Amino acid sequence: MKKPIAAILANVLILISAQVYAAKPWNLKHEEVASFEAKVVDVLCELSGDCADNCGGGKRVLGLLKADGTLHLAVKGGNNFAGAVSDLIPHCGKSIEVDGLLIKNPLATIFFVQGVRTGPDVEWMDAKKFKEDWLVANPGGKDPWFRNDPVVKEIIEQDGVFGLPGVEPPAQ
Repeated sequence: MKKPIAAILANVLILISAQVYAAKPWNLKHEEVASFEAKVVDVLCELSGDCADNCGGGKRVLGLLKADGTLHLAVKGGNNFAGAVSDLIPHCGKSIEVDGLLIKNPLATIFFVQGVRTGPDVEWMDAKKFKEDWLVANPGGKDPWFRNDPVVKEIIEQDGVFGLPGVEPPAQ
């Protein structure tokens, strides 16, 4: 018995949507939407040989090492003012596929991770794990997370809003 055309098209769309992920442009200078396969690495280990177990257990900057030797710093995830470590640390030492924004500033090239997947037949996951982890660590935490984080509040109390003791923003 032949399947109706609509059912066939629906199956094709499901297969295609599992394969395609499109990073959202932020209209930043030097921005390029990019998708590539890379190994998740501890940047300090790669650059200095100072290596820790499990890429530093989430306490170090992570990078994406491509097969051609290019290392991209993964400095941003899908949550405001949060890095990509929570999304990448489970893949330490493994190759994954990432999708996001490659910022090719002449001073430094960095990567903002928006999507992660572990293989071509695996569904893309949004890079927003930081917020989930933060809510577990801060039950009842409110948005925006960065204004309600106890660690952030402590640092601001100690070092000021700009990270410079005694330097405060101008009065409004």
